[in-house]
Amino acid sequence: MLKMLLGLLLAGGITLTATPWVRRQAFRWGAVDRPNARKVHKDVMPRLGGLAVYAGFVTAVLVTIQPTRSLYGLLLGMTLIMLLGALDDLRGLSPRVKLAGQVVAAVVLLPLDVQVYFVTNPFNGHIVDLGWLGIPITIFWVVAVTNAVNLIDGLDGLAGGVSCIAALTMAVVGWTQWQVFGAAGQREVIMLALMLAAALLGFLRYNFHPAKIFLGDSGSMLLGYTLAVMAIMGLTKSVTAVSVLVPLVILGIPLLDTFFAILRRYHRHRPIFQPDKEHLHHQLLALGLSHRQAVLVIYGISALLGGSAVVLNLVATDQALALLVILAVVVIAAANKVGVIGRAPEKDRQMSSRL
Repeated sequence: MLKMLLGLLLAGGITLTATPWVRRQAFRWGAVDRPNARKVHKDVMPRLGGLAVYAGFVTAVLVTIQPTRSLYGLLLGMTLIMLLGALDDLRGLSPRVKLAGQVVAAVVLLPLDVQVYFVTNPFNGHIVDLGWLGIPITIFWVVAVTNAVNLIDGLDGLAGGVSCIAALTMAVVGWTQWQVFGAAGQREVIMLALMLAAALLGFLRYNFHPAKIFLGDSGSMLLGYTLAVMAIMGLTKSVTAVSVLVPLVILGIPLLDTFFAILRRYHRHRPIFQPDKEHLHHQLLALGLSHRQAVLVIYGISALLGGSAVVLNLVATDQALALLVILAVVVIAAANKVGVIGRAPEKDRQMSSRL
């Protein structure tokens, strides 16, 4: 308990203290985000916020958690992904270079025992050994979540807050698996998730609207990567029937927003990596919500999905599958209603004229 408290204080305190220094250095080094037609902010903003989150989280981990091979894998990959993001914040990198760097950061996990070795069939509860298929699945999962969190980083405090809620949810789910099902290896993930949440709370002091600093790619990719790896280290190793689905629900906002963006761009014959202004946060702003209101609405949706993930982990398999069906129907209907899946061309033109 004392180690946990020390870890939380270190993660939150160091991030809170380091963020103003990182902000000054970002201006000095030219790591700034300039406004354009697609972006919401109007002023030049410093990036590199991920440096402060990294410093607080990693320091807390090194001081309070006994090192293991998987923990070394997490820290090594986090360092690589943070440096990749920092380089993008400073100089700008092409999507292909960033993707290649993300794949490398995912591959380094494999020899350090961070891999999806099996999944549990949610329909019959049988364990399915993935064998060599675990390698591409692990790489795809890490890269997908890394990019998903990166893509939702469009409003002050959005990616940081959603990631904080996801981390807290992982801690609760890990605790229930540990206490109720006796799932091994959850204590480490619980501590990691809580310390990440503490670091993010320290950063949100400066990042919530009106933000004084952005996460930048050094932060948004770092958060996505860390959440993806923690899910592999803990949640996917549970033998409960719906364990394979729990991380998908916890990370529902970034994953679904990215999925709908891909469908939208494919349907319109646009490049997958071409940015647009039709993500969930853009659509909420177009509906008339203020910057802060849009962020709080998405926080609420994330908390609802987090609560659903906890329930999925506790109820019987048939009840869990029924809840998943209800969630899927509600999410698709809501996404279509606000225009995240895609609008008709006439509505696109009307929206563009208002923006």
